[in-house]
Amino acid sequence: MTETRIRTRDERETVRAGRVLAGFLHAGDVITLTGDLGAGKTCLVKGVALGLAVVEPVTSPTFNILVVHKGSLDLNHFDLYRLERAAELEDIDFWGTLEADGVSFVEWGERYPEALPDDHLAVTIEIADDDSRTFALAPTGPRSIALANAWAGALRSGGHA
Repeated sequence: MTETRIRTRDERETVRAGRVLAGFLHAGDVITLTGDLGAGKTCLVKGVALGLAVVEPVTSPTFNILVVHKGSLDLNHFDLYRLERAAELEDIDFWGTLEADGVSFVEWGERYPEALPDDHLAVTIEIADDDSRTFALAPTGPRSIALANAWAGALRSGGHA
């Protein structure tokens, strides 16, 4: 599959895109989120949380590094920005968490590509203007290809997951 692009016009649509994505997620899915500060990484995860029936507020886990939100699936929300070296991933049980019965969203995961599973969905978010965002989906294996296709297809058709 070649890279697929999704565009949202505002924060509301970014949250909706996350909510749609939640409907296709399975335990063990790993999604990396790359983009400048303020690009919409956490906004997308907020939408996923709504779709997974997470009741607590979702904020950026920058200072916690990992926050686990309970919902219909556990939502593991990582932010690796503050880590200085890959060895610190072991301190936060990165691999054990990825392999647990939940879905994992990893902000700044591109900093440690060797630590990521072979099959994950890499999402790069670019700010198109003040409110709109472009999401470039780059799947790396069979499961993430299916996930990217389902998500992009649902958003293109205007349907819901």
